[in-house]
Amino acid sequence: MTMEGSGGALGHGAETTEGAGPDSGGRAGHTPGGLAPVPAEPRQLTDARELRALTHPVRLALLEALAIHGTLTATEAGELIGESPTTCSFHLRQLARYGFVEEAGGGTGRRRPWRPAHRSIRFSSTEGDSDASVAAIELEHLLISRWVSRFEQWERTRFGEPREWQDAADTSQSVVYLTPDETRDVALAMHAVIEPFADRRTDPSTRPEGARAVEILTFAFPAQSGKLRS
Repeated sequence: MTMEGSGGALGHGAETTEGAGPDSGGRAGHTPGGLAPVPAEPRQLTDARELRALTHPVRLALLEALAIHGTLTATEAGELIGESPTTCSFHLRQLARYGFVEEAGGGTGRRRPWRPAHRSIRFSSTEGDSDASVAAIELEHLLISRWVSRFEQWERTRFGEPREWQDAADTSQSVVYLTPDETRDVALAMHAVIEPFADRRTDPSTRPEGARAVEILTFAFPAQSGKLRS
């Protein structure tokens, strides 16, 4: 699974994307001065402790907000995700402890800005020991629940959006016959389509006028023929 933006996205393993969340609403965040660029290579998680450190709704919400806004203080993050600055400060420190976020420079205390430490995070329930596999499945379930919830929110509110965005949004489903290798190739090809736009998450100057944060979800799994429910 892979989480992108700070975390990853889902696949045979999981990759989580921190660019997954609400529109930035014009908030520019802070401009980190003198900091090295966020590494483009994904961080691979195989340790159960690291996986469990992410399996918390507030921490995932913080990573999602940072993926969209780049850098945020605990106070700014609290305003975005509906939590107190104290709660956000605590969870940001916990995320930093495990290397998921880092200080962006300037400010102190709750006015200290934070940024994602990685562009994306990958993990798999088939790698690591049994403890890590269980932790990966728990994190996967929480992520999928959050992703689907955001899509359902879009469906409920889409008619309040500009017509051009209603027309641009897409929902599709396909069933094709593939081998395991071909399934991985399809997933990689879909990631490759998105990759040219990845720099826009961390560099607002590369975003064209009218661009918004767009969440793209992909699921690829063997269809359970004979076990379909009405």
